[in-house]
Order: sequence, then structure tokens, then C-alpha cells
Amino acid sequence: MTKPPDHAEIADSLRRAYDSSAAQRDSAELEPWKRAEQAHFLDLCRREGKKRLLEIGAGPGHASRYFQDHGLEVVCVDLSPVMVARCSEKGLTACAMDVLALAFPADSFDAVFTLNSLLHIPKRHLPRALANIRAVLKPGGLFYMGVYGGPDSERVWEDDPLEPKRFFSFHSDEQLQQAAADFFEILTFKRLPFPTTDASIHFQSLLLRRAP
Repeated sequence: MTKPPDHAEIADSLRRAYDSSAAQRDSAELEPWKRAEQAHFLDLCRREGKKRLLEIGAGPGHASRYFQDHGLEVVCVDLSPVMVARCSEKGLTACAMDVLALAFPADSFDAVFTLNSLLHIPKRHLPRALANIRAVLKPGGLFYMGVYGGPDSERVWEDDPLEPKRFFSFHSDEQLQQAAADFFEILTFKRLPFPTTDASIHFQSLLLRRAP
């Protein structure tokens, strides 16, 4: 029997991979479709009067800085201390934290944004991650969750250009929506094409709400 992936080992490997790649990721140009996803979420937050946002897996802080520059009060977290330092250099409130151990009081945020972060969580731990996010989100709060997926798999990506090579957990569209629906109301689900040699992989965009 295959041993289930250990989150502590995965988190340590991810921390080292992203620490070592922080400068490269900070200088990379953000793809237009990611900018569009951010802009759409910002627009919805504004229309609903959301003020305080948490970004999980903030990386070097590009999205958090965008939201802060457009009037939101932003707190960002990431596994990588080097990424957190990059966020702090941009004037962001940032701390090193794991989504499986979010250390915020209940109902702390009006909105949560996470893009290509929860795909590193082993499948058996995704419900715990979603429950933690729900706990820190105010009733009626908005949650944007974006990940790559399509095939049903979880493994270390052998062709990963980063070292150590990262662990990825992919869900089918149906699996991901079911996991989200256990904790949130699904407002929209979108499939976006992603340029890759594996035609089964695409981007999954979910706009969610914590029920009042």
C-alpha cells in the first residue's frame, strides 16, 4: 500500500523550493488572465463593501499589493519566510503561516484570496484547509480559490524546474466543487485553458461565499 503523503514533509520541501526561487518569481511578469481574475474579485469585493482581505500563499506579494493599492486592508501569509520578507518589503502585513494552522481569530476577514496555493495540499487534508479558511472568514464573506487541476492525481512533479521538486494535488472539476460545497456556497465555477503539453490540465476558478 502506498504511504499517504505527509504534509509536514511536503511543507518543508515547498518552503525550501520557494525560498530559493523568490527572486525569480518576484521579477516574473504576471499573466493577463491572472490579472483579470484579480480584477474581477476586487470588483466584487468593492461592490459588496468588503474591506479586510487575507491572501493565502501570497508568494512575493504581487496580488496582495494590487488589492492593497486599490483600497483593501490586506494581510498575507506564505510558507516561505523569504517570500514573506518580499511581501514586507512591499509595505504589506505578512507572516509565515501554514493554511493548516491559520492563527487568526474567528471571523477576522471579509474576503480570502488564494491562487495556486491549495494545490500543494494533500487531498486528505483539503477539508481541513477549507474548514480553517471558513473559520477566519466572516459570515457572508467572499472566498476566491484558483488551482490547476483536471486529472485526479497527487504526486511530486518530476519535471518541476524548482528544487526540491514540488508536490501537486490535482482534482477533477466534480471533486473540487464537491469539496468546496461541503464548506461554502459556490457562486461561480469556471474552467480556464492553460498552455501545457498535458491537455487534461486546466485552471479551475471558484468564487465562493461563507453562508450567513
